[in-house]
Amino acid sequence: MNVPTKNIRNAVLLGHSGSGKTSLLECMLYEAKAISRIGSVEAGNTISDYTNVEKEKGNSIFTTLTHVMWKDSKINLIDTPGSNDFVGEVVPSLRVADTSIMVLNAQNGVEVGTEILWEHTEKYQTPTLIVINQMDHEKADFDKALDQAMNRFGSKVIPVQYPLNSGPGFNKIIDALRMVMYVFPEGGGKPAKEPIPEAEIQRAQEMHNALVEVAAENDEGLMEKFFDEGNLSEDELAMGLRIALVQHDFFPVFCASSKYNMGTGRVMGFINDIAPSPADRPPVSLADGETLAIDSNGPCVLFIYKTMTEPQVGKVSYFKVYSGSVHSGTELVNPANRTTERINQIFVAEGKIRTQVEELNAGDLGVTVKLKDTHTNDTLCPKGADIRIAPIEFPEPLIRVALVPPGKNEMEKLMKALFILAEEDPTLIIEQNAALKQVLVHGQGQLHLDITKYRIEKVHGISMEFDRPKIMYMETVTAEANGSYRHKKQTGGAGQFAEVHMRIEPYYEGMANPSGLTVRNTEEDELPWGGKLSYYWCIVGGSIDSKFSSAIKKGVMQKMEEGPLTGSRCRDVRVSIYDGKMHPVDSNDMAFMLASSMVFKDIFKQAKPQLLEPIYDVAILCPEEYMGDIMSDLQTRRAMITGIESDGHYQRIMAKVPLAEMYQYASTLKSISQGRAKFTRKFAEYSPLPHDLQNKRISEYQASQEG
Repeated sequence: MNVPTKNIRNAVLLGHSGSGKTSLLECMLYEAKAISRIGSVEAGNTISDYTNVEKEKGNSIFTTLTHVMWKDSKINLIDTPGSNDFVGEVVPSLRVADTSIMVLNAQNGVEVGTEILWEHTEKYQTPTLIVINQMDHEKADFDKALDQAMNRFGSKVIPVQYPLNSGPGFNKIIDALRMVMYVFPEGGGKPAKEPIPEAEIQRAQEMHNALVEVAAENDEGLMEKFFDEGNLSEDELAMGLRIALVQHDFFPVFCASSKYNMGTGRVMGFINDIAPSPADRPPVSLADGETLAIDSNGPCVLFIYKTMTEPQVGKVSYFKVYSGSVHSGTELVNPANRTTERINQIFVAEGKIRTQVEELNAGDLGVTVKLKDTHTNDTLCPKGADIRIAPIEFPEPLIRVALVPPGKNEMEKLMKALFILAEEDPTLIIEQNAALKQVLVHGQGQLHLDITKYRIEKVHGISMEFDRPKIMYMETVTAEANGSYRHKKQTGGAGQFAEVHMRIEPYYEGMANPSGLTVRNTEEDELPWGGKLSYYWCIVGGSIDSKFSSAIKKGVMQKMEEGPLTGSRCRDVRVSIYDGKMHPVDSNDMAFMLASSMVFKDIFKQAKPQLLEPIYDVAILCPEEYMGDIMSDLQTRRAMITGIESDGHYQRIMAKVPLAEMYQYASTLKSISQGRAKFTRKFAEYSPLPHDLQNKRISEYQASQEG
């Protein structure tokens, strides 16, 4: 499919669940004559949402790539899930798109999901159209939704259209860009163009003038002509609006009814005429800080933005051509692992239907199969080149659960299946945690994990259960303690002997040398799990040969990996070795390792030990009416509220919350807010566990050890 870069449009549909993206896509495909009838989500016959799990759940779970020809352009359209649980599908699509279509529900306006998606469009500086959908709904309110969008996203949100009669009788749209009224037949379809009624001329003209001003502001030549003549031609208007759209100075607003296919064709026309081609967008950033221009005459460079595994097919890779042209049979190299990949087949997609083509040019989106060792976020480039496109940054997980281990044979199959899903979805993280002795599954929300479980059981035929995960506590000390331990063992042959005198105390940056001791050598280690071990060798007079220092330190480290209180790792401790004894024959490294491990264990408990728990920074975005209930719930979770601020017509609550209290928080928040609140979390620090909870944790550990 040899479409020049300037004639390619890549658009991604975004929106909160229930905004009607999938239905809108059906109308767009129908308007472009890519399909002969409009499917529905309820009937389960849409081009998007074609997998069994999506049909059963009635919601988008995966992104779907489609394409249409419109006039002389190829428009690639990507449908995305509305739930933030599947943000791992949304972010890659937004990364490769050159335009986003933000779909709002005319009844609910700007919702929490819209806010989160808008932040992603801001991050990628994606030119964005806003479509206020479902204008046929009895509670549709275009002006309210428009006001919310303007209040939240700023004065650059400018309407191109408005409905003349929203609600169940909706059938008229006044277009201020073309200064015409579209009147749709009963049941929707191709509209008739009629003059704007006299009563609406003033409002339409004011909106038209605002669009002309936006176009003129972004080009000096257009500005001069606007001042001289007071207007711009249609081509000049399109050029100015394209510049404004690309520069994020213009967010046009349209209205539509995807249920009755009203307004969709106008959106398609705007994408074709005014939305940017890949060549109109800035060069893509490379991993080394350089950039790569989107140019069909450059070297062939592909970026894999999505990977799926299909029965009978195997690995399916979705890519964007960022430079050059790719042909069937092209051989490219993955610079991440130096693997050579042959692109045997190239496809364009229309949902689950893929059509083979011989060539795709820079800026286009395509599909290939059976790549050997290339995954999501990998780049393919010519042999000898080292071009790596900057990887997609995925959001941190919001929820985690532990796997209930099945039998050994089932566990191997389960892990293999989980890693297949994790390759498809980089926001699904599988962690084999040796310290907790658990396999942890991290995801974006309860629905994300529920769908993972569904796919494992239905697709892979493996039973899977989740459990509450353990908490990665840490142990430290808050006071100084001194002690010694003698290890002596005689077994008939060579014996073992070592005596170690040790001081431990809490470590902090810049602390003075140990009082009363002569420091001979110091070592400071960053521990793999966080925190530090400061190790001082203070032996005077050779009571222990310095050659045993490493063995003594190793014994301390072994005990720090499985701490004396609860078996948790230790951190931020200073250890000073100040005396001891050795035997000329029976002393060896093993003896000193055992002695240092035992003395550390004994005196650790005397140094006012403290359990530390992980604390997370949590930010909750919610409507004001739910703030009271959300804050009350946070208080039951030992949270400390650190701030509250307005964010558009939402409130943002910031808090520090112990990880131990975050279990199933995603489900609780959804229940409290009726699904209208979202949260993010990020590790903040380790903090002392309250005394009563520490005693409880120690007792539980001792009981488990005795058991």
